[in-house]
Amino acid sequence: MPVRSGRYLTVELSHIDLLRGGHRVLRDLRWRIRPGQRWVLQGANGAGKTQLLKLIAGDVWPKPRAQTRRRYLWRGEFSTEPYGLKDEIAYLGAERQDRYQHYGWNQHVSTIVGTGIQRSDTPLRSLTSAERSQVARILQRLGIHGLARRRFLSLSQGERRLVLLGRALAWRPALLLLDEPLNGLDAPHRIRVLRALNTLSRSRLPWVYASHRMEEIPAAVTHWARLENGRLRTGRCRHRRVPSGVTRTPATPPPHRSAQPALIALRDASVWREGRAVLRHLTLQIRRGECWVVHGANGGGKSTFLATLQGTHAVASDGSIWRRFVDPGMPLSAFQDRVAAVAPELQAALPRHLTALQCVVAGVRGAYSLDGAVAASERREALRALSAVGARRHASTRFGELSYGQARRVLFARALARQPDIVLLDEPYTGLDSLTRRRLYSLVESWVGQGRTVVMATHHRDDWPRGTRCEIDLVAGCARYCGPLRGGLTDGRPVPA
Repeated sequence: MPVRSGRYLTVELSHIDLLRGGHRVLRDLRWRIRPGQRWVLQGANGAGKTQLLKLIAGDVWPKPRAQTRRRYLWRGEFSTEPYGLKDEIAYLGAERQDRYQHYGWNQHVSTIVGTGIQRSDTPLRSLTSAERSQVARILQRLGIHGLARRRFLSLSQGERRLVLLGRALAWRPALLLLDEPLNGLDAPHRIRVLRALNTLSRSRLPWVYASHRMEEIPAAVTHWARLENGRLRTGRCRHRRVPSGVTRTPATPPPHRSAQPALIALRDASVWREGRAVLRHLTLQIRRGECWVVHGANGGGKSTFLATLQGTHAVASDGSIWRRFVDPGMPLSAFQDRVAAVAPELQAALPRHLTALQCVVAGVRGAYSLDGAVAASERREALRALSAVGARRHASTRFGELSYGQARRVLFARALARQPDIVLLDEPYTGLDSLTRRRLYSLVESWVGQGRTVVMATHHRDDWPRGTRCEIDLVAGCARYCGPLRGGLTDGRPVPA
């Protein structure tokens, strides 16, 4: 998408300190972003990447100091405040995406992208014919033109991310800030987005791209920046080096438990949402101790499949779903009490004012929020779970003050503390740095090794746990392949039985 020639921002940050929840996130930070520069921003979970982007966008403010300077150069004039320039900055990140769910903004996709043209959160007026054509070109470029008349909140997480990227492109910004933009995207759409970003390099539009996965960095980057202990190191990219990712030690998969009883059985099951069949005629059994992986394109029905297993969505009357522990006349909660989940929707729904420890305790109680004081035994169990995922030091931190990756650790702690029989994981490693992914990957493998049933939806082949026995490839709600893997998954390509 072409951007107005010559209308690009220069941002200068000097002696910047930033506090978040009483903790110093950024220390004496200095950074200059100029037109024509395309930055990749890296750092561990909690390093402050999102806060730094929000500071540039004018959404948060630095700690006042005599030497502090945040300066913007645009159209030949300097401004020391972001007022009047915020509309020239397009920002895409998980928090912005969650706002649509929080406020119930559920317009059509074409309308959402059109708000980028109007530079507003909600539509201010009807689009002109030329603007509608512009929106159509953006949707076509991102490969989501078929979603134009869909409601935003009916989309998958990955589809929502693509729509909001289209909105950012329609914004025609003077500076583009992208916080983990590929989270939740399938491989074809990741390639399409990276190509779109590389095309933007033909202009002098500056952008900052935060990512934890080195293999997803656009080829057009010119500079790198890394946050460590609140301080920023920067440099120019001369030779891009792509690390191999998370390394794993070969391991023998756990013994196959085909003789174990079924926990969930679907028979000719279809699920409809907003008048549309999201899942179609699925028939399968998930047994105790099995590890399943669900994959497929964005919008294929992966999240709906997991939510259906848990009981959030009902199966149409011409099919059925059976769950162990739920006899006729018994409440569904008898089954749900044995299930733990990690999902983007859950992370967006948890109350921001609760502490990390309170979020874990609420999860053990099977609730979103907390009703009543935390007992001493509950506190001990919550602290033990937070320690297991490396988040004990955040126990007293409010959930809304955690970084995206830190909050995801809290979700894993909630799941661990429930001591579940079944664990449902929806893109569980999105937004995580390599060390955190490695730690939580080991936790998931320990669940598989202990005989818990694990069902994981993921777009990344490297996320599959060793011991994976069955896979489903969902295409438009239908299972293209569903069955066991001979010998389980070790370090090679799984082989259909």
